[in-house]
This record gives sequence, C-alpha cells and structure tokens, in this order.
Amino acid sequence: MSRIVGLVGGLGPESTIDYYRRIIARWQKYEPDSSPRLVIDSLDFRLGIRLVEDDRAALVEYLMDSIRRLAGAGVHLVAMTANTPHIVFDELAAHSPVPMLSIVETCADEARARGLRRLALLGTRFTMEAPFYPAAFARRGIAIVPPDDQDRPWVHERYLGELVPGVFKDETRERFVALIERLKAETGIDGVILGGTELPILLQAPVVAGLPMLDTTELHVQAIVSEARRRT
Repeated sequence: MSRIVGLVGGLGPESTIDYYRRIIARWQKYEPDSSPRLVIDSLDFRLGIRLVEDDRAALVEYLMDSIRRLAGAGVHLVAMTANTPHIVFDELAAHSPVPMLSIVETCADEARARGLRRLALLGTRFTMEAPFYPAAFARRGIAIVPPDDQDRPWVHERYLGELVPGVFKDETRERFVALIERLKAETGIDGVILGGTELPILLQAPVVAGLPMLDTTELHVQAIVSEARRRT
C-alpha cells in the first residue's frame, strides 16, 4: 500500500486547503483511479505566529505535539504546510517519531537543478529575516536576497493581513510584481522564491517580470506525492 502522509495544517487555512487539492490532483496524474491517504492536524495560526515571535521553545513543543498526533494516527511521513514553521525544522526533525519532508530543502534542490544563483525571498518577516533559507541555499552555492528594510514590513503586513485570511487583491498583486521588478533591476536576481505558501495563490504565473517563480507549495507537493507513492 501507499504511504500515509501527515500534514501539519492551519498555518494558515488557505494554504492547507491548497495543499490538499494539489496533493490529490498530482496523485491522480499517476494513479487516476485512487486517492492518497492523508491525515491533517490543523493548528491555530494566530497562536503559531505569537510563538514564532515570542517563544521558540514553546513553538517547537506546539508543533511537536501535532507531529506526535499524526504519528499516533499511523502516518509514515510528515510535512508542514507553511514556510515560517521551518524556522525550527531542525529541532523538530531531530525528535520526530517519523521522517519529515522540508519545504526549504526541496526548493533548494530545485533551484540548483535549474542553475539559479541569486534568488529573491518573499514571505513573512520571520522567513525573510531568519537564516534557514540562506543556510540551505548557501550549501548549494546559491545566494538569497530578501527585500530591504523598507520593503520587508509591507510584505509581512500584506502577508498576514490579507493573504493568510484569504484576501487576494489585484492591487496587492501589482505591488508585488513592482517589487520583483525593482529587485531584479537593483540586485540582479535570477529568480524568486515564493517563500510563503499563500503567495502562489496570489502570484500564479510561473514567470513574473521575466523571472522564474519557485512555487514552494508545488515543489513540496511534488516531493510529498513522490514519497507517498513509495510502498510500505
């Protein structure tokens, strides 16, 4: 039988729904007469953000409780349906009772396969400022370029205030495109990491301002389905 996938969801709800739909759609490209076996443990996004901000040790325990519930439900692997919680991925993976699949490592592998060398990173402030993306990409000889100090607050506010609650405005999309164009002109980036799993819902084109968009949700989903199709 195929492996059972556990998803740490709710971080936020829109991206969890997107993961669910994409996993089923990708699975059925290979096995159209069946569906994947999934278990989702949905967490409180607002609590998660508060813990990222104020108490990383409590964040680890909050996420580990979810992983333990999924393991108790019989899953064979776990993926977190958001980038920001990967800020403590190493601590979680070290103690998880089942293997975990990193969205960051998956994206870094794709960037290396495409020959990209300098990538903008968009996401929450926590993701844009934390070392977990730069460290993973540096191991592959790839530089990460976050927006500057003036642009990061705007990206963070739009992300938490609009995208996570499921609000996707044309004017916000246009401003993101303008930001990408400016980063391309000013920093010489050759691609963009959509390092928040709501961003691919807002920016659905595979190329923006002449640059490839690395859709972290899609790349993660591809890896999840590949692992799920391995037989137990």
